[in-house]
Amino acid sequence: MNNDLAIAQSVTPRPITEVAAALGLTLNDLELYGTYKAKIGYSAIERHLNDPVGSEGKIVLMTAITPTTAGEGKTTVTVGLGQALCRLGKRAIVTIREPSMGPVFGLKGGAAGGGYAQVIPMEDINLHFTGDMHAISAAHNLLAAAIDNHLHHGNRLNIDPLTISFPRVVDMNDRALRHIVVGLGGKQGGIPRESQFFITVASEVMAILCLSNHLSELKDRLGKIVVGQNRAGEPITAADLKVHGAMTVLLRDALKPNLVQTLEGTPAFVHGGPFGNIAHGCSSIIATKLARRLGEIVVTEAGFGADLGFEKYCDIVAPTAGLPPDAVVIVATIRALKTHGGVRKQKLDEENLAALEAGLVNLERHVGIVQQVKVPFVIAINRFSSDSVKEIALVQDYAQSKNWLVAPCDVWGQGGKGGEELAAKVLQALEQPAHFTPFYTEEGSLFTKMETIAKRVYGANGIALEPAASTQLRWLEKNGFGRLRVCMAKTQYSFSDDPKAGGAPTNFILHIRELRLSAGAGFVVALAGDIMTMPGLPEVPAAENIDIDDTGRIVGLF
Repeated sequence: MNNDLAIAQSVTPRPITEVAAALGLTLNDLELYGTYKAKIGYSAIERHLNDPVGSEGKIVLMTAITPTTAGEGKTTVTVGLGQALCRLGKRAIVTIREPSMGPVFGLKGGAAGGGYAQVIPMEDINLHFTGDMHAISAAHNLLAAAIDNHLHHGNRLNIDPLTISFPRVVDMNDRALRHIVVGLGGKQGGIPRESQFFITVASEVMAILCLSNHLSELKDRLGKIVVGQNRAGEPITAADLKVHGAMTVLLRDALKPNLVQTLEGTPAFVHGGPFGNIAHGCSSIIATKLARRLGEIVVTEAGFGADLGFEKYCDIVAPTAGLPPDAVVIVATIRALKTHGGVRKQKLDEENLAALEAGLVNLERHVGIVQQVKVPFVIAINRFSSDSVKEIALVQDYAQSKNWLVAPCDVWGQGGKGGEELAAKVLQALEQPAHFTPFYTEEGSLFTKMETIAKRVYGANGIALEPAASTQLRWLEKNGFGRLRVCMAKTQYSFSDDPKAGGAPTNFILHIRELRLSAGAGFVVALAGDIMTMPGLPEVPAAENIDIDDTGRIVGLF
């Protein structure tokens, strides 16, 4: 079997104008980036989103069990399901996030799907694409530069340098930048202070872009970013520094959704890229809203498991944007379930029904999370070649014994054809009524929201705020931020804050060590456990295998 890049390069894509025409978009609606990718212009966005009689498609939200090193393939199943729905005669559109180059060159590799269920051009999407990541980095770093420039030129706002909380960002994994000192170099070098870098996808600017409906809202949200405090303890914002307008200028084109296609020509919006463990983990609401107006079914993805991206979609995205899911797909693999059952990676290819059965507690916990929001769901068993017939049957029988819709799929090996059974079950789920209910109400306090997520979603006994977090909570409440939504930042590898606690841990307390305000995004990031906002590269990064030949053809990208 060819690798992902070879498969992607073996397909000749349709011109993006043809993909757009199938959605009712004309050449005048597009801003072309070559032959196979385009942005949707603002006039087309406004025309479709403001049409009072326009139809609205159904939203299928993709989530998964707790990730393991064995792999789940959620993006692959997302893309494959979109292809399968089109094969069944539905006008389906896929919406996923833009990959970050940090993981592409690090350990994870690309994030455009895999096998015969990919979005293309795969190389472009995984690398510079249409420049959105760079625009977000530039807008973010403009504000960071403005802060230090303001300190250097007299500090009219009386900013306390020790309270500055706004870092710099770069779209790369670089552990050496987690803690830095800026302002060195003498009198002309600025005011020396400690700072840090985040990876771009953890930037509040990224979250703001993904939660904004139009340019004026984007500018307003950017202006609300709190960068620190004055010496009286009052918040200082980007609007106070008068750079939010310039930041919006840098993001003018980045706010426009990117249109590409799958290997089978299914339309796909790839836009925005917040991580699911350190940010809210969903693609832009403007892309999802547009897709819902242009298609019958939108297949969209939330980062990592139901405890992370799914919860954040339900508590941040859906209420903010009015985009409740109509059905949910929970992706699971036999290999991952056996990992949760205690099998080491080296033994995953061996049939082990006992371990598989033990690992089903993880799937059941995720199902329990999804059931709380009162939306119909389907279990997707993403097949690997090592899965035995008995193992597949065990999971199917278990799901059916609980009256859960379940279907195996092989979209990696067969594309849309390998997802037709899953697509049929999804259509069956969409016929059932959905009564979407978020996990918490907007009126609750920050503490109540954090505790609700910990108990209802993670299965914790409660939460414990470390001293720094308690101090930050008091400041947030004093300054009018005590009713914002919560974006929980924790490990993706466990329901708890301990990445080694697989399966479905119980009788634990979730420890909140820090609260970071993202006022422009409308939430507070609660860091639980040892979660990092700047990843590092592994001992052998993927970058060592990526190269280019004399014709410009890329190799080694997965």
